[in-house]
Amino acid sequence: MAVTIKECLQLQLLEMEMLFSMFPNKGEISLQDKNALSYVQMYLKNIKEGLPPRIEYSISVDIDEPKRRAYRKEGESTLNPFGRRGGGDLWAEYGNIPTVSPPPRMTAVKVDLHVSLPHSYPHSAPQLFARSNALDRQNQLQLNKHLTSHISSLDLGELCVCAAVQWVRDNSASYFQNSNVSFETAPKEKAVKIIFHRMWIYSHHIYRQELKKKIFDCAKQLNLTGFCLTGKPGIICVEGLKENCEEFWHVIRYPNWKHISCKHVESTETEGNGDKLHLFRTFEDLQFQAHGDYGLRNDYHMDLGQFLEFLKQHQIAANTVKGMIK
Repeated sequence: MAVTIKECLQLQLLEMEMLFSMFPNKGEISLQDKNALSYVQMYLKNIKEGLPPRIEYSISVDIDEPKRRAYRKEGESTLNPFGRRGGGDLWAEYGNIPTVSPPPRMTAVKVDLHVSLPHSYPHSAPQLFARSNALDRQNQLQLNKHLTSHISSLDLGELCVCAAVQWVRDNSASYFQNSNVSFETAPKEKAVKIIFHRMWIYSHHIYRQELKKKIFDCAKQLNLTGFCLTGKPGIICVEGLKENCEEFWHVIRYPNWKHISCKHVESTETEGNGDKLHLFRTFEDLQFQAHGDYGLRNDYHMDLGQFLEFLKQHQIAANTVKGMIK
């Protein structure tokens, strides 16, 4: 009795369920077309008439690769551990003592098994290809040649992808031993170092709204944190990447801000993005109650006592900015 395509596809879905139970973690099985299984199910339910696309996927298989370390290098003389006894040399008496190797040291590597299923599988052979970055081309070709030979020895009509996975697990280690590619010596990703910068900027005063807008827009564009204290005096603190802080300083000074100076700079080399070095989470607009009664006048002095309390809350030493406050 001829086997129908629908019967083959039902078996393929059954095998996929088994594989998902064997590889439950995210990323262990990657479908080339994420909707392929849904298309097959719709075809089996007669919702779609045309043949669904092939089921194609890859399985990430963990392999334990044995690596042997000899106690001595090849060609290196081995010392006689017994020394001389009774004027005779046991080395001469018993001959050269062989080099002893410890048990294999196991190191996990991965083999990606790529699978493409014809509609008539398992009554026709699946297309399988195994690859790993830790294998050179010659050993990868040998691995796939022997895998194909093993699958060809199985009876048609039997689901065999699970058997292929088990064969890869059981037989791949020897190909890694002979490979010229050393996965152990692959360079580790170097941690990126940055210069974290903090600038303390003093101005005689900051009143104008257009100037404040320029300050806040520039800090936002350059991803800087800190604060701007408006009034008299005006104090700005920016922190972030060194190049961004320097760009901020260049932008706000020009073309015509004369009464402004950078009073203090803190600079630290660090790895990563420097998040742990930030004293501020955002760029804040500081406006404390003016000291005294200035009515409608615009030259009010900010209450610097409140400002120093703000610095204390952010664990900033008062002497950091006292020198810039007139």
